[in-house]
Amino acid sequence: MLARSAKRFAGETPIGRKRRARKMARVLAETHPDAHCELDFETPLQLAVATILSAQCTDKKVNEVTPIVFKRYLSAADYAAADRMEMEAILRPTGFFRAKTDSLIKLGQALEERHEGVLPHTLEELVALPGIGRKTANVILGNAFDVPGITVDTHFRRLVNRFGWVHEEDPVKIEFLVADLIEKRDWTMFSHRIIFHGRRVCHAKKPACGACSLATMCPSYGLGPTEAAPAAKLLKGPRARELAVQVGLDPDLVPAAAIATPDVP
Repeated sequence: MLARSAKRFAGETPIGRKRRARKMARVLAETHPDAHCELDFETPLQLAVATILSAQCTDKKVNEVTPIVFKRYLSAADYAAADRMEMEAILRPTGFFRAKTDSLIKLGQALEERHEGVLPHTLEELVALPGIGRKTANVILGNAFDVPGITVDTHFRRLVNRFGWVHEEDPVKIEFLVADLIEKRDWTMFSHRIIFHGRRVCHAKKPACGACSLATMCPSYGLGPTEAAPAAKLLKGPRARELAVQVGLDPDLVPAAAIATPDVP
C-alpha cells in the first residue's frame, strides 16, 4: 500500500508539488478549525518564556508551571535578577530546569541591556537573544506580533517529509523550502494546523492513515493502518470523533480515552 502510494507521486513536478501542498493546506484548515498556539500567554515576553520551557516538555505541563512563573516574574528585569535556586525549583517539572533557568536569566539580562526590557519583534533581533532560536522566534513573531512565521518542530518536520514536500531534516532548510510552497499570509496558522495534525492524526510511530483527511494526497499513505477500525482508534484529542466523521468513519470507533487532549511534546 505504501509503495503504491509513493509511486503515484514519483514523477511530480515542482509546480505539481506546490499545487498539491496548497490543496493539502486547505484541507488541513477544514480538518483543524480549532488549531491555535497551545501555550498559554498574555504578553510577548510570556510567550517567549513559555516557548523556551516547552523544549522537551509537553505544552500541558508548561501550562501548569507558567502561572507560577508569570506571577513571580513580571518583567525582563525580574528574570535578570532572579534567584537561580528559586527559579530552578519552580521550573523543575518542565525538565532540563538548570539549562532553562540559565536561558531565562540570560534572556532577561540581554533584554535589559540591549532592548530596554522590551522583547523585539524582528527575527534577526530575536535569534540574537539567549535561548531563542529560529523556531522559538517564529512562534513569537506569529503569535505575539502577527508576523507570519513557519514553526518547524518535530511534528512539522515529520509531516512535511511524509507528505513528500521535502526530503530534508535540517529545520532551517525545511522552513525555507515550505515557505516557497505555502503563501506567506498562511504561515503561522498553517504551522499550527500541521502540529495539530501531527499530534492528533499523523503520529510518529503509527499514523492513522485510514482516518486521515489527507490520505488521497499523501505518498506515505499506508505507513499506518488503513482499515477503519484500527485507524479510528489512533485518533486523539477533544475532536477525535469529529475527525472520524469528517472522513466518513463511525465516530463510535474512537475510544473515549482518545478524546482527552493529547499530551505530546
